[in-house]
Amino acid sequence: MPNNISKTNMHYMKLALKLAARGAGWVSPNPMVGAVVVKDGRLVGRGWHRRVGAAHAEVEALRQAGDAARNADLYVTLEPCNHLGRTPPCTQAILGAGVARLIIATQDPNPQVTGGGAEYLRSRGVVVETGLLAAAARRLNEAWFHWVNTGRPWVIAKAACSLDGKIATAGGESQWLTGEAARAFGHRLRHQVDAILVGIDTVLADDPLLTTRLPDNHPKNDKRKTKKPGKDPIRLVLDSKLRIPLTAKLLHLDSPAPTWVACTDASPPQKVRKLERLGAEVLRLPQDSGRVSLPDLLKLLGARQIQSLLVEGGAEVLGSFFDQNLINMFHFFYAPKILGGRNAPGVLGGRGVHFLKDAHPAQNLELRCLGPDLLISGHLLQPSKTI
Repeated sequence: MPNNISKTNMHYMKLALKLAARGAGWVSPNPMVGAVVVKDGRLVGRGWHRRVGAAHAEVEALRQAGDAARNADLYVTLEPCNHLGRTPPCTQAILGAGVARLIIATQDPNPQVTGGGAEYLRSRGVVVETGLLAAAARRLNEAWFHWVNTGRPWVIAKAACSLDGKIATAGGESQWLTGEAARAFGHRLRHQVDAILVGIDTVLADDPLLTTRLPDNHPKNDKRKTKKPGKDPIRLVLDSKLRIPLTAKLLHLDSPAPTWVACTDASPPQKVRKLERLGAEVLRLPQDSGRVSLPDLLKLLGARQIQSLLVEGGAEVLGSFFDQNLINMFHFFYAPKILGGRNAPGVLGGRGVHFLKDAHPAQNLELRCLGPDLLISGHLLQPSKTI
């Protein structure tokens, strides 16, 4: 990173990062990218990657800048591509626009790409600087970076509980522990991820939709036909023995996102065929103690370009992911209620740990209030051994 970092440089890169975040939920399997063009201290172009197949952020910003891009500075949150994909290489657009200086937040993590775009532009006379707000840029695309480096999705655990860690009363009542603001946050998470996972017990108990339901911010008298405010994630049910009812709501949705049911090789073929006739895809996976092997499931999802997976539970499913060190990030909502009861279920099932030294270490903790509820978010420190 250059030594002469100014507040102005920081300002423009922060703006590029803010623009990049607008692509959340729409651009996977591509990363979120933002770009701004600055000429003689004046902002002349801005852009972000809006959806898969659309113009990349750099191209959009350069188009807006027009002739003003010549001899200008271009701030971009990720190293420009130098290969032909769904769209032409961004390096060619940068050269064609006559950009004098390129400021990159972070390089592309792909070993076959890293540095290629930057070096190509340097070799053709563009001044290239890297590292400005690199940590923030990597955090923005942490799911994409993780998928590129490991081939597995970034796994996010989400749960809502009382202050004493209960997800339901001793009598089994659980809806709704948290308020509207917390539930709205959960739906924004659904929009941002590629897939959402629950266990068969949740389907049998709640018959959920697992869709994204965000408010439509257009005025009531606005007659324009607009796309849905958020996108639905792929719905994934862990169901080792295929106990899912054929009447389950998530098998009968009018949604572009499919429903997948993960089972073991021992599942009855007749039930598989019935689910497939309803439009669901059945994923038959190796078993681990009679249950779907979670590491094998994550490998399969990664191969299918699922970069982010939201695990909403219930307690046994969440516990299994924690037991196997498969959680990367968590969002735990705490309602201002005390439930108590030795038979009231807790937020995590599974085996748990026997010794404090084996506890799952959390880091990067954030605390915020959502209406009357508390949200604690953080990352889990992963062991060095990978699945």
